[in-house]
Amino acid sequence: MGSKNKLKRFKENETFSNVIQPTREEVLNNLLNLKGNWKQNFFKNNNPIVLELGCGKGEYSVNLAKMFPEKNFLGIDIKGARFWRGAKTALEENIPNVGFVRTQIELVDYLFEENEVDEIWITFPDPQIKYKRTKHRMTNPDFLAKYKKILKPDGAVHLKTDSEYMHGYTLGLLQGLGLEIEYAHHDVYGTTNAPKEVTSIQTYYEKQYLAIDKKITYLRFNFGRYYKN
Repeated sequence: MGSKNKLKRFKENETFSNVIQPTREEVLNNLLNLKGNWKQNFFKNNNPIVLELGCGKGEYSVNLAKMFPEKNFLGIDIKGARFWRGAKTALEENIPNVGFVRTQIELVDYLFEENEVDEIWITFPDPQIKYKRTKHRMTNPDFLAKYKKILKPDGAVHLKTDSEYMHGYTLGLLQGLGLEIEYAHHDVYGTTNAPKEVTSIQTYYEKQYLAIDKKITYLRFNFGRYYKN
């Protein structure tokens, strides 16, 4: 994508009612008055909040919002030129229960109050295989602590990825921590009991992976009885 096109999308994002692009200072100091108030101040309802972290083009957020109109969805990504597509689609198709936030994922616990979030989706994250990049891996212990903080006690985390490495790393970590794994499969399209929201929604890149017979993994977990630890 050219720099002119990116700038155009950034400018258009500023006009979208379903997009928020806060500065780092605004997030760290809660200057938007949204932390703890997302339902009332942004969605104008009292429905559950579901996050998609690293939402890319926003395909998953938008399609989940269509599938579950009784829930609120927020796609979060630092690359606003990407989620421009999802935000624009949501406005064009009048999907009111989805919004987008341009910020860094590591600030997620500054965006939401404790127990404010009902579910978290992590879709096709960079597995950050190199050792020096592990601090950016979105299911490492530091990120898990942030998710635990903002999630409700029974809130689920979903991980859908084409990376066997990411799937295996996360599964091993969760088992080591004694967390409750609700569902796990290394080939979610090769089983008959996969949740509908996992197999009926496919991103642009996911379709390309499936076209070359690359396996898609999925797991869902919660912090369960370890929530207060």
